[in-house]
Amino acid sequence: MTDTARVPEAVEDRIARVAFNADGLVAAIVQQWDTREVLMLGWMDAEALRRTLTSGRVTFWSRSRQEYWRKGDTSGNIQIVRGARLDCDGDAILLEVDQVGPACHTGTRTCFDADDLDPVRGPER
Repeated sequence: MTDTARVPEAVEDRIARVAFNADGLVAAIVQQWDTREVLMLGWMDAEALRRTLTSGRVTFWSRSRQEYWRKGDTSGNIQIVRGARLDCDGDAILLEVDQVGPACHTGTRTCFDADDLDPVRGPER
């Protein structure tokens, strides 16, 4: 765990603005910083967010394994932080990253290319 006594107070103030859900988690949408391509969604608790904001690499909380994982430590497909924004309600985070290699555990660039739900499209404006 990160020693919160050594984390800058400004980082702790930013984390305090997050509206974590009942499980203590917040959704983190990951987007390629320059192309705006949506790559994946992961979950963070306060510590994962703290590690992300202070290390320059994205860290998530694995709900299935109940442990922290830093994207790319085993695969080499790292996510280098370029920006982080909180949405208007404080209950979702947008991470802008420089993705090295595939983002998805299946080996594809994005997790959102597998299953088109074929929605009815709204009217043209």
